[in-house]
Order: sequence, then structure tokens, then C-alpha cells
Amino acid sequence: MSVTARLLVLVLLSLTACSSSAGSSSPEPGSADVTIELADRPFSLHVPSGYDPATKAPLVVVLHGYTSSGAEQEEYFQLKGESDRRGFLYAMPDGTVNHEKHHFWNATPACCDFFDSGVDDSGYLIKLVDAVAAKYAVDPARVYFVGHSNGGFMALRMACEHADRVAAVASLAGAATADPAKCTPARPVSVLQIHGTSDRTILYAGGPSTRPYPSAEGTVKLWRGLDGCADKADTSAQPIDLDAGLADAETTVTAYHEGCRGGTRAELWTIQDGGHIPDLTPTFATAVTDFLLAQVAPTQ
Repeated sequence: MSVTARLLVLVLLSLTACSSSAGSSSPEPGSADVTIELADRPFSLHVPSGYDPATKAPLVVVLHGYTSSGAEQEEYFQLKGESDRRGFLYAMPDGTVNHEKHHFWNATPACCDFFDSGVDDSGYLIKLVDAVAAKYAVDPARVYFVGHSNGGFMALRMACEHADRVAAVASLAGAATADPAKCTPARPVSVLQIHGTSDRTILYAGGPSTRPYPSAEGTVKLWRGLDGCADKADTSAQPIDLDAGLADAETTVTAYHEGCRGGTRAELWTIQDGGHIPDLTPTFATAVTDFLLAQVAPTQ
């Protein structure tokens, strides 16, 4: 990739270190943020206030956008409060730092290993799950990934490559691989795609031929096919208010659940007129966590 082209891509994909207007969520008394060593890439884990080592807990892993970090992504997504309220372990890792000192995940050819490092983030993240499970009681049927932009791409890759270890993933402004042959999950995985129709960084309609990635609808179509869901869409759910910068409840819900193998589902939440970095309402953390925790990995 030429310097000019690379700089253009960096501008298009760069995520500012933003946070919601509500500020960082405050952990409850009794909770703790600990650092877990993992080779040369340690990560932060939030242990909820009600954690009981005698009871297996869900594990949620948040994946930041390009140029961001796990801490910044938490500041934006505000999931610590949900961790304490619902009792799930919550990991906040950082991607690799590239030559321009930006954190990234090597998710798909479209995003975001621009210097061709070839880092195995898929392998790293599954080792992260193992590292948490070695120290805490993790329910292997309730492991989830949620990401934004580059992190959304990476969450979807984890569903493709580690379906035997992942119950569900959620992607905000990410996309699946452009090559369906590279996504051959060992079992069904529930997938939630959230995307704004006015996103100018990761386009709702999909990426150009020079950097292809599927549309938001194409991402969900891929997964409803992989999960064996019927083509019939369920649009009965009421719109959700996810973006404080837009009037009323702007996000429509399109769900596919009929016929899906293993009780899985594929959903598209479309933020009408939403951009790449929505001004998230507190409803976002609650609604996304509701989706994830409702999914349990199928036994086959």
C-alpha cells in the first residue's frame, strides 16, 4: 500500500478517543480491576462486586476501535456497571501498537493491519479467554465478544474462527469478512450487528472494491445463513433509543430467529441517520448486554 493510500485509509478509519456524555461508569464497592499477564500483552479484567468463585460467570471481552484502547472503549461503551449488576467478568484488552503508535486488531484484510505485521490476534484473544478461566470461574457456554469499528470486525472474526468457544458477538460499526469462504464456524453463533445509516467511515452499504467489506445487511445475511435461520425477518420489536444525538427512538430492530440452529439468532439494529461514533445513551449498554447474555452456546 502506498504512503498516500495508507494515510487515506488511516483518516477514514481513525476513531477519536471519545466518551459518552455520561462519563465513565463507576464500579461498585467490592469490585476490582486487575491486570492479568499474558506473554507480552497483559490485559485489564474487571471482576464484579458479586463475583463468587463457586459459581461460573459469563465473560465479556470488549474490543476497541482503531487507534483506541480497552480503557477508552469502556469509557465509551460503559459496560462496567452492567458487569457489576449482572455478575459477568469483563476483559478490556489492547490491540498491537503499529509503526505509527496506533493500537489495532488484525481482523480482516479491510481492517486494520495496515503495515502487514501478521499478528495473530485471533489466537491471542482465545488465549485471553483461557487466561481468565485459569484464574476465575468462567462459564464456557457464555463467552462473548463486543467491539466497535475495528473491534467489531475482530469480534465477528472470533465468531468465525472460534465458534466452539464463543456464544455470541456484537459489532457496532464493524463488518464481517468480504470472503465468506474464510468464515467456517464449527457451530452456530448468535450475532448482533449495529450500524448507522450515515456512517462515513465504515459504510452501512459496504466497502469499495479497493477495501471490500460487506454491508450491515450483508453481514447479518452471512450469519443467518451460517446459523441456518429462515429468511423471514421479525420486525415486531419497538425501536430503541441508542443515539442521544438523534430524536426519539431512532434504531430499528430486524431479527432472524426462526429455524436458527442451536437456538441462535442474527439481528441488525439500524441507527437511522447514525454516524460512526454515535452519542450512546445508557440504553446501549443495557440493550447490548441483554442480547449477549440471553445467548448460550449450543451443545452442538
